[in-house]
Amino acid sequence: MEPKRAKVLTPAKFRHLLRVTEATSRFPERDTLILLFGIACGMRVIEIARIEIRDVLARSGTRREEVSLRGSITKGGRPRCIYLSHERTIAAFDRYIEWRYQRGAGAALDRREYRGLMPHTRLILTQKGGAFELSVKRRVNFGGETVEYLAADSLQSYVTGLYRAAGLGAGHSSHSGRRTFASRLVAQGHSLDTVQLLLGHSHLDHVAPYLEVTESDMKAALAAIHDGL
Repeated sequence: MEPKRAKVLTPAKFRHLLRVTEATSRFPERDTLILLFGIACGMRVIEIARIEIRDVLARSGTRREEVSLRGSITKGGRPRCIYLSHERTIAAFDRYIEWRYQRGAGAALDRREYRGLMPHTRLILTQKGGAFELSVKRRVNFGGETVEYLAADSLQSYVTGLYRAAGLGAGHSSHSGRRTFASRLVAQGHSLDTVQLLLGHSHLDHVAPYLEVTESDMKAALAAIHDGL
């Protein structure tokens, strides 16, 4: 039986999710950014859990628009780039960095570097100021080999909880962010090759589970084909 896929967010549900998170979360500065990393940047939960200050900020404190995700923190060890170009994500990022510094979470003595945060600390921290725990799991890769990988189960459960708190529990989960990201790229006319690169998949076959095509889209596509025959 094919596993159930996480539901894609409509624009209205996306706005609702952020509004509820802002209003109800104990840490809206952090949680809003976590959600936007998935929805607007296509990041995996494991990447959100492992990305560090030095990855997103230059030593001068300048925010990196093009962020290189090191192979050591991505699934399958394949480095790729994400882009902090979404206006709302940029605002959430700057707010979170300042909030973290004011809380003294991983703060350094010299604020002139990395906006006062220690460069090798994780960007996203737990309520206690530490890194989210990782667990070792096994999976079968595209070549049929069993490989070990790290998973951020605690952060994944937490993000799914944010969806549930917004009343989006039925079919929505931490994976809805990446599926929404991919589906919106396709809806805007971008090629599957572009989606593959931005998601960080090695094979185009892996992109299909992230896409969502509505019945009206399929009917429109068929109508366009038929009109040309």
